[in-house]
Amino acid sequence: MSSDINCEPDSRKILARLPSPLALRCFEAAARCENFSRAADELHLTHGAVSRAVRAIEDELGVALFERRNRGVFLTEAGRTLFRAVHEGFGLIREAIGEIRAASRDLPLVLSCEPTLLMRWLIPRWPAFQQRCPDLPVHLVAGGGPVSFDDGIALAIRRSDFHWPSGMTATTLFRERIGPVCSPGRLSAWFAGEGDRSVLRADAVRLHAQTRPQAWATWATQCGQTLAPAREQTFEHFYFSLQAATAGLGVAIAPWQLVRDDLASGLLLAPCGFVDDGSAYCLLSPADIVADSPQARVRDWLLSIA
Repeated sequence: MSSDINCEPDSRKILARLPSPLALRCFEAAARCENFSRAADELHLTHGAVSRAVRAIEDELGVALFERRNRGVFLTEAGRTLFRAVHEGFGLIREAIGEIRAASRDLPLVLSCEPTLLMRWLIPRWPAFQQRCPDLPVHLVAGGGPVSFDDGIALAIRRSDFHWPSGMTATTLFRERIGPVCSPGRLSAWFAGEGDRSVLRADAVRLHAQTRPQAWATWATQCGQTLAPAREQTFEHFYFSLQAATAGLGVAIAPWQLVRDDLASGLLLAPCGFVDDGSAYCLLSPADIVADSPQARVRDWLLSIA
């Protein structure tokens, strides 16, 4: 007597089986970096470990995810399909974990911002955000340069004067436009002629900040001007140079966003106007911002006031 025994595995189980989370993480990093070595550095693994993880997924799926040529790796069509899904999936997971952690600890969302921008642009406008989102607690902190989202920071506003780490999402808030500003009472002392206020006098005192030592040179280059030697004074922080200009000590190079309120109130004048310096302020997040999330509400409000 014989009986038929089906030894084939259930095809539905095969289709439902997923590669390991670690393997998917290795694939996502390798695909995003388009380089196994950089992915290994990011994940604190060896090149071989990342390569084996990717190979395991390819063997399980029966397709190549990368084309390996000329010491480089390039996603195949199947690889691009998987990368979109895995990248979005990890972004959703990070977002959900961040929301759960914040809710479980009753902690506010932490927004880091460069100090002078925080002081002169963001804080004066913050009451409007609180009125718009009264149910969303946000903690503002001052910080500059590279940001680590492992320290509890959810979002960061930074000027694009350094390289963003791979995987970080950047939303441009506004272009940086700079120009010389001075106290109204010192206009005739620092700028030429009654009929032409746009010419900086050679004897005008130029105010510098150690945090932006090339501000005057950048402005001159963008305007096609050559700056002759002149009296100068340097301050430790950018904010101090703006305060010195307000006090009539000289002329400072200022970004429009940082002095827009002082210009509107007449506290400062910008006789030459403003020019684009080639940089921008961006909102950084560790992954793509999910629609209707707390991060999205902050981002959308920032874009509305930029």
